[in-house]
Amino acid sequence: MSQNNPQLTPDELQEWQKKITIANLHNIFCHCRKCNKEWVASTEENCSCGSTEVERILCWQFPDD
Repeated sequence: MSQNNPQLTPDELQEWQKKITIANLHNIFCHCRKCNKEWVASTEENCSCGSTEVERILCWQFPDD
């Protein structure tokens, strides 16, 4: 078992971390602080209004329900 998370074996922890990394690459919730537009992207991009003031939250942090 892992010292940081005793519920997972080292292999299970590695697999979980890999899945989180993949999710982070494809599911970024974006919110423009200038025009309030919201979208989901797979890269860190600027808003279509031209603003670079974009808040980015990784979607895996949201509950499924």
